[in-house]
Amino acid sequence: MNTRKVEVAVLSDLHLATHACKPKKVLKYLKSIHPNILVLNGDIIDSWRFSRNYFPKNHLKVIRQIMKMMEKGTPVYYITGNHDEFLRKFNQTQIGNLKIVNQLVLELGGQKTWIFHGDIFDHIIHQAKWIAKVGAALYEFIAVVNKMLNRVLLLLGLKEIFIYKGLKKHLLKENFALSKFELALGNSAISQGYEYVICGHTHGPKTKRIELNDKSVQYLNCGDWVEHFTAAEYYNNKWHLFYYDETEDETHLYDDLDYPEKKQLYNQLLQELAFSSA
Repeated sequence: MNTRKVEVAVLSDLHLATHACKPKKVLKYLKSIHPNILVLNGDIIDSWRFSRNYFPKNHLKVIRQIMKMMEKGTPVYYITGNHDEFLRKFNQTQIGNLKIVNQLVLELGGQKTWIFHGDIFDHIIHQAKWIAKVGAALYEFIAVVNKMLNRVLLLLGLKEIFIYKGLKKHLLKENFALSKFELALGNSAISQGYEYVICGHTHGPKTKRIELNDKSVQYLNCGDWVEHFTAAEYYNNKWHLFYYDETEDETHLYDDLDYPEKKQLYNQLLQELAFSSA
């Protein structure tokens, strides 16, 4: 496989250990690039769902690929997110070419880029974490149903669909005004003198110029790998958003997957909601 040379690749929200994760897309992307630096920008392993004892072979292959990249000399920065917050106590821990950090600043082309997951500016996470956990449990339930539906569509030779992506698109209309999230991170980035700020967390790929008080910063959201399949890449002295080509044939996308029966599905939802409210 031919690989693309990029200086930096930033991807977030893989949510390994959940039914929403699309490991084969992630694996194909990782194998398609040769970065000088790989940044995993939070919510890579989903510890909120990890207690459900779900970690298929395809998810493990993603971990193995990242390890192979490190073995070949690629520095990997694992930035902690809210779903893998258990790693925050290991901030600045380095093991070989892997370094765990809560945030990262890179100087590229004479300009500073601030990279962090983004949950620090999400007031729901801090004020009502149980709401976020209930939402995550419902999201996981929808992902299980969506996965079974796509299995049927695949057998019929039809294109896969993403229920949660469609619901969000229908319920959330595009808003060109700055959100509270963007306003907060923009203010913080500008006050610290950064030219670029990159987040994940919201699952929505975006690039936007944030202008406040006659100063500005370029904001990129690297998106996610459960709905949009995007990453931020730096090459040719510029940041770019990469969009995975969903038109490529993925006949074996659903290999090694576990589909619960109806009763198990119902019980799983109750267990997830109980776990989230704990």
